[in-house]
Amino acid sequence: MALHMLKLAAGVADLAELKEVQKERRKERGIYAFYTRNMPKRDEEILDGGSIYWVIKGQIQARQRIKKFTPIVNNRGRPAVLVSFEAKITLTQWRPHRPFRGWRYLEAKEVPKDLPKGAKAMTKGMPAKMEAELRELGLL
Repeated sequence: MALHMLKLAAGVADLAELKEVQKERRKERGIYAFYTRNMPKRDEEILDGGSIYWVIKGQIQARQRIKKFTPIVNNRGRPAVLVSFEAKITLTQWRPHRPFRGWRYLEAKEVPKDLPKGAKAMTKGMPAKMEAELRELGLL
């Protein structure tokens, strides 16, 4: 069973902004990736089909499949890790999550389910606050 990672999309207001930020960073880096200070100790489990789950505005909302971990030396001369992931974003059922620093492991039994295809079309044009409230009530 795959192990996953959980990360805050800090400063990101919604999924559309996450996509834009990732596109900009891809132009800079050449790949879809983020940096972290430490190599996950359970990297092999993550690479066995794991994803990065994104927390946006206090809700787990989406995931992207993790491709690889690359040890690097950052611009300050310190060791770091480049975590590469696929460009495709898969929407998930929203689940609240409190803020934290860095990233966390997310066991397979704890991950929210992926939204079925076409589920986003139901909420197209709906204000984000209303959509969040409906999801919290379990109506979406």
